[in-house]
Amino acid sequence: MAHTLLSIQVIPKTQAGENSYDYVDRAIEVIQASGVKYEVHPLETTMEGELSELLEVVRQMHEALVEKGSPSIISQIKIAHSPTGISMDGLTEKYR
Repeated sequence: MAHTLLSIQVIPKTQAGENSYDYVDRAIEVIQASGVKYEVHPLETTMEGELSELLEVVRQMHEALVEKGSPSIISQIKIAHSPTGISMDGLTEKYR
């Protein structure tokens, strides 16, 4: 069982004030390629795994957005960590 949940909202600055959706899509592509379990929500994406693994995905997301042309990125991150294990399903099963 995973020990960490990490939710992230990326807020990329764009070159000429264009819509940032393409940048957010690129960030989600990085998550998809990582192989970690994740869920996309309207205002953030939650990933499940080990802390070091998830922080590495965050680093890769930022690098990908810079490569795409974003001059700067702000990310809002929430981390839930439990040595005994934690999962998205375990926290939300009573609502499904």
